[in-house]
Amino acid sequence: MRIGLFTDSYPPFINGVSTSVAMLKKALEKEGNIVYVVTVSHNVLKYEYDEKERILKIPGIPIGIYDYRLSRIYPVSMINKMKNWKLDVIHSHTEFGIGILARLFAKQFNLPLVHTYHTLYEDYTHYITHGYFDKSSKKIVEYLTKFYCDKTANELIVPTNKIYRLFKDKYNFEKNIHIIPTGIEVDRFFVENVNKKEVDTLRKRLNLKRKDFVILFVGRLAEEKNVEFLINAQKTINNYDKNIKLLIVGDGPDKPKYEELARSLGLEDSVIFNGKAAWEEIPIYYHVCDIFATASTTETQGLTVIEAMASGKTPLCIKDDSFLGTVTDGLNGRIFTTDEEYISQVFELFNNPNIRKKYNDQARIQAEHFSSKTYAQSVLVVYKRALKDKTEEDRFGFISRIIKKVRELSK
Repeated sequence: MRIGLFTDSYPPFINGVSTSVAMLKKALEKEGNIVYVVTVSHNVLKYEYDEKERILKIPGIPIGIYDYRLSRIYPVSMINKMKNWKLDVIHSHTEFGIGILARLFAKQFNLPLVHTYHTLYEDYTHYITHGYFDKSSKKIVEYLTKFYCDKTANELIVPTNKIYRLFKDKYNFEKNIHIIPTGIEVDRFFVENVNKKEVDTLRKRLNLKRKDFVILFVGRLAEEKNVEFLINAQKTINNYDKNIKLLIVGDGPDKPKYEELARSLGLEDSVIFNGKAAWEEIPIYYHVCDIFATASTTETQGLTVIEAMASGKTPLCIKDDSFLGTVTDGLNGRIFTTDEEYISQVFELFNNPNIRKKYNDQARIQAEHFSSKTYAQSVLVVYKRALKDKTEEDRFGFISRIIKKVRELSK
């Protein structure tokens, strides 16, 4: 099958969407498919095309939110090149920018369009409104999301039941919705595939002692990730045992605020801000830690939780539907609702290595269900359905036009 993946995020830009699309391309190609990627270039003027890797980058303009860029909606000079790819199906991974191009291209060349909804945009409108018109901006985002997903996509993929319920209950979505958890290359996180010397080197660089117990958070340092919860809880944890450390890996607009919060709480030695980590180094960080924690309620799935589980590390997650399909409380991780529960769970795992090992082993087993191969095979089933439905739709439309024409001639 010849497949076009359309996305605003792609390496070297690193986030959940970027990583999942790059992984999907690789996994689809392993299944024998030919895959093209259309994404955004950091060059404002110049188109870039990698013939070998089949990646087309459209000039993009910074929009002031992290490193995101908006591309030209319809790059006329590139349309013929894209047409020559002779795609069977288009799979879009964004509602805006490149997503609009995917919609227009699919319409012009009568191709089935599959769409994956990755981001809860209603939780990010404050970056644009800065607290003003929040209610109306959320309504606009809701309208645009419903329009793109319902009016233009032939098939919709969502990663969790949480997002399925959003589209069914709130957006009253009428078309097919396929719940397919986003896969990851789980094997790169397995303990047997991580260099122990690199883990030891990282521990030394972070000034971690042998007796230190490390809680890890990996992600963007921004309001919606609720990192403040982890830092505030660390104050209580630190009062009982100063060898329990919180390691924060990532960057973002609120990093200075969180660093100041840690200082004000006297946690300079207890909270470690690492900053960004290179993609290829991320597995090493999971093997530096003892447990993984997140208090974010804005995830569509929570890929870092799966990464931690693949690393054989117990996740502690705030109670949210995005995690409940992956983490089973008391089996392969813990679920908390309050800071008291979170703190209690940290000490439970700190004081009981046998319980932690039991959760670690089950976490690894669960993570293996989220392999990139399983993900790609499930997505291919949706592509085939989209192709079948599109063919039937075209056939029905053709017959309808003939009937209409006959009626006109018989008058």
